[in-house]
Amino acid sequence: MAAKNIIHKLENLPQNLLGEVENFIDFLQAKHAKKKYPEFKEELSLVKEPKSLYGAARGIIAYIADDFNEPLDEFKDYMSCASY
Repeated sequence: MAAKNIIHKLENLPQNLLGEVENFIDFLQAKHAKKKYPEFKEELSLVKEPKSLYGAARGIIAYIADDFNEPLDEFKDYMSCASY
């Protein structure tokens, strides 16, 4: 019954709003597919999620210098003029 009502409303919707409806449907599928609707999992696999970069530099940076937060010599002239 709900599907028939939705189809009827879609048929009477102005053409310029159909794209928004399609985007909203895609949003709902993506939001709920992983949790509640495993039948959409295959459709969502077409768009890959970006890989998290958290911890990507682990082991690359061995140490942080003790003077890391100190002003650079190149900017000392600017720092002496600063009014803050």
